[in-house]
Amino acid sequence: QVQLVESGGGLVQAGGSLRLSCAASGRTFSRYAMGWFRQAPGKEREFVAAISWRGGSTGYAGSVKGRFTISRDNAANTVDLQMNSLKPEDTAVYYCAAQPTSWTTYYYTRPNEYDYWGQGTQVTISS
Repeated sequence: QVQLVESGGGLVQAGGSLRLSCAASGRTFSRYAMGWFRQAPGKEREFVAAISWRGGSTGYAGSVKGRFTISRDNAANTVDLQMNSLKPEDTAVYYCAAQPTSWTTYYYTRPNEYDYWGQGTQVTISS
């Protein structure tokens, strides 16, 4: 198993930036595809960004493409989400997720494709 702990959430004004980090412990982190999801009150959990276990492939939701960047450091067992040009509609609890995979260039975009989840970190964007 792998344990995930998110950090970096907070309250910022629209147009600002935040960097979320997910620290992983447990089994071999480098063999896990990683993803970030978010869930706003009253809404379903939605895909934000994902990265393959070697980091060579990334994917983004259309609503964040060009503003958010996902990256990982397998030596440090971390995956980060740099969020720029934040908007009030980005307000949500952000979750880190991990899924073991043997596919080096593959990542997952649906919540039910991930077996491991962090507890989440709140991101609030004021207008």
